[in-house]
Amino acid sequence: MNMTTDATAKRQAWMSLLAKSRARDLARLWAGLGDNPGHTLLRAPEIGGVMVQGRAGAVGAAFNLGEMTVTRCSVKLDSGEVGHAYVQGRDKTKALQAALADALMQTDQAARIEAQVLLPLRTNMASAASARAAKAAATKVDFFTMVRGED
Repeated sequence: MNMTTDATAKRQAWMSLLAKSRARDLARLWAGLGDNPGHTLLRAPEIGGVMVQGRAGAVGAAFNLGEMTVTRCSVKLDSGEVGHAYVQGRDKTKALQAALADALMQTDQAARIEAQVLLPLRTNMASAASARAAKAAATKVDFFTMVRGED
C-alpha cells in the first residue's frame, strides 16, 4: 500500500466513524474541545436524500433498496484545510462538527482530535457492538440431533 492509499484509508476510517457515531456522543466530546476553530462554510449543513443500494448475498446485482435522509456539510479552516461530512439523518450540528473534525485531522491538531474525540467514539461504538452481541447470544438456541438406539 503506498503512502497516498494509506492516507486515504485513514481518512475514510475517521470519516466513517464520525458519520456512524451517535450525535449526542459527538456533541459531548466536541464540547470538551472548547470553541469551534475559525472556519468558513463552503457548503452550509443541508438536508437531502440519497438512494441506498443493496446486493443479494453481497455478490449479486445491485438493486435500489430505498432512500435515506442525509445531512452534508463542507468547511474550510482559516489555515486552509477543507473538511467534509455526510451523516445519516437531519442533524445539522452533527454534520458541522464532523466536517470540522475531518478538517482538523488534516492539521497539527490531529493527535488531539484523535485522543479527545475519535478514540472515545471508537470505544463507545465497540462497547455498543459488544452489548448487542451479548444480548443476541443470550437468545441463541442450539439445535442438535440425538441418535436414538432403535434397531
